[in-house]
Amino acid sequence: MRIDAHQHYWKIDRGDYGWITPELPVLYRDFLPLDLEPLLNKHHMDGSIIVQAAPTVEETNYILTLADESSTVLGVVGWLDLFSADHRRHYNELRLHPKFKGFRIMIQDMPDATRILEPAFVNALRGYAAEGVPVDLLLTSQQMEPVLELLRQVPDLRGVIDHLAKPPIHSGELEPWYHYLAGISAFPGIYCKLSGMVTEAGQDGWKKEDFVPYIRGVLELFGPERVMFGSDWPVCLLAAEYDEVMDILLHALPETWGEHERERLFGGNAKEFYKL
Repeated sequence: MRIDAHQHYWKIDRGDYGWITPELPVLYRDFLPLDLEPLLNKHHMDGSIIVQAAPTVEETNYILTLADESSTVLGVVGWLDLFSADHRRHYNELRLHPKFKGFRIMIQDMPDATRILEPAFVNALRGYAAEGVPVDLLLTSQQMEPVLELLRQVPDLRGVIDHLAKPPIHSGELEPWYHYLAGISAFPGIYCKLSGMVTEAGQDGWKKEDFVPYIRGVLELFGPERVMFGSDWPVCLLAAEYDEVMDILLHALPETWGEHERERLFGGNAKEFYKL
């Protein structure tokens, strides 16, 4: 099974997406399953994982309705607020849907990332870890230290780092990103998505070679069994087309990688992680 493990759908007039404004004309329109299906077919993808793009349970319920309507939606990663006393009730309602496969913590949007170390948050996450619930972690390279500490406190988390933790590809710096990623990769339940890279490289002027050290770094740390391909479509359109995103990753893969490793990257690991 070939899977795009990270992409988004949205309908602008819902009002959930405060970050998508007319100043982002490439994204300021509806993106729905029929828009992506030709690209999935072109790249022989069986389907994709939709990830929430707004911090509301209402948006999660909306994308679950899209999952009902499209066979290409293999799973949905929704949103939960672990700081809220209602997070467990919301989770119990969402889990009733067969395509609900986990939730994402949007650390990136927190002014103070150390809040994830508050006892109530840690205890909530421990509960989900004990049940093996898949958790996406959206963070920047400046927030990796508190995330590493969080994993020390919740070492059995079934988690995946979105977008390589957003390293500074535009500047070509590898440290301290690689140092912290090495620490994160030491936790066996943590995976990494090779996604969201083009928007970290800038909207123009990037070259495929710019991404090689970051992709190779992830592959060295996580190995072929804990990495996933994600297009981050349509956000990727700010800097590259779907075909270019695919080309960037294929260009950087080690020559030693054979059919088994590629099958894991392009679907096998996502199927296992999200319990499809």
